[in-house]
Amino acid sequence: MDKAELRDHVVASATDSSNNTKNNTQSNNSLTTSHQHTDTPDTLDSGSSSSRSTYEPTHMNIDKPEPTVSSPIVDQMDKQALETTKDYQDTVPTIDSASTVNTPTPTKFVNEKEDEKSGKEIVIQKGQPTQQDQQIQQQAQSQPQQSQQPQQQQQQHHGYSKSSYTAVYNDQAVLQQRQNRPKLKLTDFHILRTLGTGSFGRVHLVQSKVNVRYYAIKVLKKTEVVRLKQVEHTNNEKHILESVGNPFVVNLWGTFQDTVNLYMVMDYVPGGELFSILRRSQRFPDHVAKFYAAEVVLAIEYLHSKDIIYRDLKPENLLLDAQGHIKITDFGFAKHVPDITWTLCGTPDYLAPEVIQSKGYGKAVDWWSLGILIFEMLAGHPPFFDDDHLKLYEKILAGRIKWPSYFDPSAKDLLRRLLTSDLSKRFGNLRNGAEDVKRHAWFEGVDFNRLLARQNRPPYVPSIRGDGDASHFDRYPESNEQYGLQSGPDPYLHFFSDF
Repeated sequence: MDKAELRDHVVASATDSSNNTKNNTQSNNSLTTSHQHTDTPDTLDSGSSSSRSTYEPTHMNIDKPEPTVSSPIVDQMDKQALETTKDYQDTVPTIDSASTVNTPTPTKFVNEKEDEKSGKEIVIQKGQPTQQDQQIQQQAQSQPQQSQQPQQQQQQHHGYSKSSYTAVYNDQAVLQQRQNRPKLKLTDFHILRTLGTGSFGRVHLVQSKVNVRYYAIKVLKKTEVVRLKQVEHTNNEKHILESVGNPFVVNLWGTFQDTVNLYMVMDYVPGGELFSILRRSQRFPDHVAKFYAAEVVLAIEYLHSKDIIYRDLKPENLLLDAQGHIKITDFGFAKHVPDITWTLCGTPDYLAPEVIQSKGYGKAVDWWSLGILIFEMLAGHPPFFDDDHLKLYEKILAGRIKWPSYFDPSAKDLLRRLLTSDLSKRFGNLRNGAEDVKRHAWFEGVDFNRLLARQNRPPYVPSIRGDGDASHFDRYPESNEQYGLQSGPDPYLHFFSDF
């Protein structure tokens, strides 16, 4: 596709959609979307003080050495890692011995068992695993042998091999728990404060009158959803979140509506966005980026096993829970795609070449976005950036990356295998699916079974001052709008019959 064709193809789509949603942000809990969206669904602003709308490469020295990164957050991460990695012993190697990648061994993750042997105290939020942690560990331990299924029994989907991971993690318990809950209603909750605002409505921190737990309620104005032609995106988000249950994906606990608004009750994730932490830290040390990337790999693998493409992976859409694990949120662009789709949507910096060229695309786009995410965590900026979207797309299609000198060689090798426009070579899209990514040298020493069971100690645990603490989110003027009104016939009911 030459420059003229590219301009004809992307300018109208990107300009028209961004005119409707420019400078908006999106939230399931309180998500800042500082990357501007293309074809953006509902957008809610969490007002993160560290948000960005453009990248300024002139302010970034990508060749400065790794040790120059310093902040209280990174210092805490490094201290925690150094305390426990010096005596680290690999217990379950995940690197393929036949791998052609020959690179130095990267920094290992924290291993809690080694901590126990050395007498060091492991400090996790409140010192106790959550009920979800216990369920996840029981599920992971109950079927340890199923991860060794013969390759011929794995179902193929256009180069993607359904992974053994879904046999290890059983989501039926979580899904059944939701199905058994009674239909929620607005009067079940105390509305406490606003977590985010946007063109469609607000996200509120609420407390249940039934179980006194805290949740986030996303309130969407029907008139705006319809006016901005986001009915399909909104319904997709609801249906997909209802169908998934995973330790690294935000839970949707119920939906309801009145004549004015739609309501989505989700997990309250109190640790804030990974984006905010990344901006305060400038960039992450290798072992920190690796930890978050590994959890994202498990989430993508799970979604793909259900033929769901996420399509909006970026730091703004990764929240940290009270224990420091990630939760993927904002499923407005997610779609059930057994085959291929053609929609031009997503965040410009993270768009895969095949999306820009409208060739039709599938699950491989999420693996491209994983490469962009890893690069941004390690460098502090994405590999392709430009204020002008057309120039940005040209850079993505050209594929020329300036590699920071401090990148671990194995990280660079993995990124080359993810950030390739050749779908027949892109990791994650090959016969072995996510296993190629998980077995790469950069993830050497990472036990993905322990990670799935949330038994790996996160590199950073947010400071949470008790249940309902919202200190990681900005304050907003509260609205006087009354929710729950049933004022006459609802002209939009047929658009949202499943809510």
